[in-house]
Formats: sequence, C-alpha cells, structure tokens
Amino acid sequence: MKGLLFYKKKSYEIRKILLEKFFLLKEGHPGSVFSILDVLLVLYYEKFVRINKNKTLDDVIMSKGHATVGQYPILYDLGVIADKDWKNWGKNQNTSLKMFGNNNISGIKTATGSLGHGIGFGTGIAYANQKKNKKNVYVIISEGELYEGSTWEALILLGSLKLRNVTIILDVNNNIILGDPRNLLNLGNMRKKIQSFDIFTDECNGHDFLALNKKLLKHKKINKPTCLIVNTVKGKGFNFMENKSNWHYWNPMSINQYNDAIEKLRIKYDQ
Repeated sequence: MKGLLFYKKKSYEIRKILLEKFFLLKEGHPGSVFSILDVLLVLYYEKFVRINKNKTLDDVIMSKGHATVGQYPILYDLGVIADKDWKNWGKNQNTSLKMFGNNNISGIKTATGSLGHGIGFGTGIAYANQKKNKKNVYVIISEGELYEGSTWEALILLGSLKLRNVTIILDVNNNIILGDPRNLLNLGNMRKKIQSFDIFTDECNGHDFLALNKKLLKHKKINKPTCLIVNTVKGKGFNFMENKSNWHYWNPMSINQYNDAIEKLRIKYDQ
C-alpha cells in the first residue's frame, strides 16, 4: 500500500483543487463529494480500479451522482481524463465535464444523479461481464438512497445472482439534504438489512486509508457480492461545512472566505 504521507498529500491537494473548481463554477455538492473522496483515493491509487493505457478496466458507478465530480481530478491525475477537458471545465464549453457524470466522460460508465439506480446498473454490468473479463464493479451509494424502492429491488436481484464481482460502498455521513436521517425516517440497522440479501457486509471509517485498503482487499476474496459501509463526515476537511446539511449544495462565498478556507485546509493537512 502507498504510504500515509502519500494519501495525506493527495487528500489535501484534491480537496484544494475541487474547492477551486466549485468556487469558479459557483455550483456543486461539496459536502457529499468531500465525504466520499478518501474512499475514491484508495479505490484508484491502490488499483482496485485497474487502468490500462488511459482506459479503466473496472467500473465505479457513482450512484449518488452529485458526488461524481470527486472522480474527475483523480481520473485526470491518472491520465484517463484529457488535459483539455479538465482545464476547460468551468472556463468554456469545450469540455465533456459536467456537474453530473455521463458516459461521454472518460472513466465514467453511466449517467447518474436520479437516486436509486446505481446498484441496478452495477448488477447488470457485472452480470454481463462475469464470464468475459471478470470486470469488477464498485457501486457507491448514499444512505439517502435507501429511501428509494429501486435500491431494495436491485439488492434482491444482486443477492440472488450471487455476483462476486460487485462491491457496494455505502457512504453514511448521517446528513442528507433534510438533515440527519436518524431524526427523520430512521433507517435502522443498515448492516443487518443488507446482509439479509446474502450480501457480505461490514464497515469501517471512510477516512482511514489503512482500514479502507484492508477491507477492500478482504472483499475481493469473498465469493459473493459485498457491501462496505463507510462512516464518513459530510464536508470532510473544511471546518465550516463539516456535518452541515446546507453544504449538500454550494453556498455563496466571498473571495476572502474562499482564501481563508484554503489556508485552514493547508493547516489542517499540515502542508
């Protein structure tokens, strides 16, 4: 595994880059992006998602589609997204990058954003590829998607097909648009519910790089579909947005507030 210093540096650099883009675009969903970002770093830089000649051999389905932009700087860094697309994003229309992903973007398999479809997409893709090239499919969902009936229908199918090449990553930051789901319509014991579909399920801290790597390696060895529940902090890395439901969306920010946020991020990651 790459060292903790590598991940600390990447975690800082990519958060800084993404805040710059959000500030330039004046839109986005930073809270959700920053909660799942550390998981994405491990998936890509530890090569759970294989890349060959600037093409991804495995798929990440960002079912919580408002967080897809978290993939862009990583895919750019790894040579999958073209220099022109990345540098022009937010400056002119000569780019394939949008706030929500679609399959015209290199490294992005499907269009998402309408919640509740990712597990269905992932199940179909994995089933079609299980004999041909054993493609691995990682489906990232939010706890808010557990309010969607289509999620449970897809879990029934996934468990029934026993597809070992599907890993669901459930991002639990206890903070959907309306606030803490435990105070709204309580989802109960999510781990036990997902396990009931014969899907191996466990959990870890979604910001602990060592734990994430260890768990994902473990899941690769299990001969049926798996689910890793990652406990995260919405807006992780920026004190002013951590655990704040209003930062599900972008909020107006002055240049002084922006510069202060970047400086505090630098101090937090000790750069």
